[in-house]
Amino acid sequence: APWGRRGYSSGEYLHRSIVPTMHYQKSLPRLPIPKLEDTIRRYLNAQKPLLNDEQFRKTEDLAHQFEKGIGRQLHEQLVAQDNQNKHTSYITGPWFDMYLKAREPVVLNFNAFMSFNPDPKSEYNDQLIRATNMTVSAIRFMKTLRDGYLEPEVFHLNPQKSDTKLFKKFIRFVPSSLSWFGAYMVNAYPLDMSQYFRLFNSTRLPKLNRDELYTDEKAKHLLVLRNGNFYVFDLIDKDGNMVKPSEIQAHLKYILSDNSPVPAFPLGYLSSENRDTWALLRKNLLDNGNEEALQKVDSALFCLSLDDFSVKDIVHLSHTMLHGDGANRWYDKSFNLIVTKDGTTGVNFEHSWGDGVAVLRFQNEIFKDSTGEPAVSPQSQPASVDSSRAVQRLDFKLNDALKAGITKAKQNFDSSVGTLAVDMIQFQKGGKNLLKQKKVSPDAVAQLAFQMAFLRQYNQTVATYESCSTAAFKHGRTETIRPASIHTKKCSEAFVKEPSKYSTEELQKMIVECSEYHGRLTKEAAMGQGFDRHLFGLRCLALSKGSALPDFYQDQAYARLNHNILSTSTLSSPAVQLGGFGPVVPDGFGIGYGVHNDWIGCNVSSYPSRNVKEFLQCINKSLEDIFNVLKGKKIGS
Repeated sequence: APWGRRGYSSGEYLHRSIVPTMHYQKSLPRLPIPKLEDTIRRYLNAQKPLLNDEQFRKTEDLAHQFEKGIGRQLHEQLVAQDNQNKHTSYITGPWFDMYLKAREPVVLNFNAFMSFNPDPKSEYNDQLIRATNMTVSAIRFMKTLRDGYLEPEVFHLNPQKSDTKLFKKFIRFVPSSLSWFGAYMVNAYPLDMSQYFRLFNSTRLPKLNRDELYTDEKAKHLLVLRNGNFYVFDLIDKDGNMVKPSEIQAHLKYILSDNSPVPAFPLGYLSSENRDTWALLRKNLLDNGNEEALQKVDSALFCLSLDDFSVKDIVHLSHTMLHGDGANRWYDKSFNLIVTKDGTTGVNFEHSWGDGVAVLRFQNEIFKDSTGEPAVSPQSQPASVDSSRAVQRLDFKLNDALKAGITKAKQNFDSSVGTLAVDMIQFQKGGKNLLKQKKVSPDAVAQLAFQMAFLRQYNQTVATYESCSTAAFKHGRTETIRPASIHTKKCSEAFVKEPSKYSTEELQKMIVECSEYHGRLTKEAAMGQGFDRHLFGLRCLALSKGSALPDFYQDQAYARLNHNILSTSTLSSPAVQLGGFGPVVPDGFGIGYGVHNDWIGCNVSSYPSRNVKEFLQCINKSLEDIFNVLKGKKIGS
């Protein structure tokens, strides 16, 4: 067996980094608070394409009054507060609050998913084999992280110089308080890893008004969900070593062959409920003698969801990973590792504790490990252990109020999921390679296509959000890129409304203008120089004082800019096949996309007030037009 070959002891780690995992954490630069005048200027640039002249003048006046008056005072207080809290970033508190105070269900509104590519060796895509290998790799990741052997997360601008054995041997001797500067000298940017510890043994606990994040690193068990039933068994033994893979395989096999029916009142639905409703029901659960069982759920290493069906197609895959059936998920866990009957695997993650970058690193590592060094093979025999003793099925004591609560939660879940449409396209006529050859930014082209598509379908330019990681800073989270600009609006109108009016050269020039502007916005956002988080921080400060909210924030245009009809997020990785999330407003689209070497994928969700299929056709048409123009061809009608 592969396990024997690498030796059981070495099998505890994915790798052993010579640079300690948290080596750079102490010396990471702090997230800057932008200058107020820069923030106001950037805000007005983002408002310009969304407003007519009269509306814009009003918003401009309010913005300048804010900048001179109350905004200046708030800004100075924010800066003073930030100087008192050098151990963190100015956005940490407000951002956790934003997520944890939200009362909407986490499913569809906040949780996102990323699904793995299949194992290249098809016989390893068996549900039991894959679930075992993924679980073992996840525990290896956890042990590697906790023991400080996980390679630090670093963004290399010049990998030939910085991603080398020699550099690592040098930097490990540079003290933590200076290590960041050493990396910076070779054009490498270490990233914040403060979120990683919440990957394991963590859950979001529903509380009235504001939820809490809970982590219990002492717990050694896995939570497994199958058919809405809850099971736990230990993955770590009393000496802190991982249980043998053949035993894990035996326990999972035991769970997969348990023919207990789906419970009449599946508890999983509660984690999909409005947070206040769920908080009250949870209190009831605790008072009704379920404290020990809930403690097992909350403290588990993670949640493994074993689904009893196969994935029919890519749309079905999206629905399965984004929300599933509601009974076989615990949406409050930091993540659910989902494995369907045909071995299709994905991660659904709760968003308050962390951002996509931490989850993606986890997925990249466990994909590489579980496919490259699988712990069990299709020929492996499960250990002959007594799984009926090792595996405990959790029983919940339910009174009538709890049964009614679960029934109601199921109705609510079914009706909101029932209105969600998801669809996707793969544009096959080009991707990153061609765009780079034409010297335009691939991300800018995808974003321009979304603007063009929405204009073609609905004849307007609307508030658009693209997330950008600020992990280059201590406790950085994300910043917003605002892809809708006067440039994308002008270019979209030219392409959609009057392409014959312009020569191909003029249209090319417009694309380049959009690309350059988008590149600038992206660089600013990544450097903490957007405007959204700064204005959000100032708003939170104003609210915390209990005084009236400044007029600036009561402007309808401010509300409209923050009603993000197009919410977009991109990632590409060798481990991930597809990612997606729900719309953030009832009349919005949730757009997960990836620009690959030779193709572009878009996975889009919406509710009934918007038509996903038509929107995707419009994106496809926009991409065709942009690629044709870049190749010097005329636009087809």
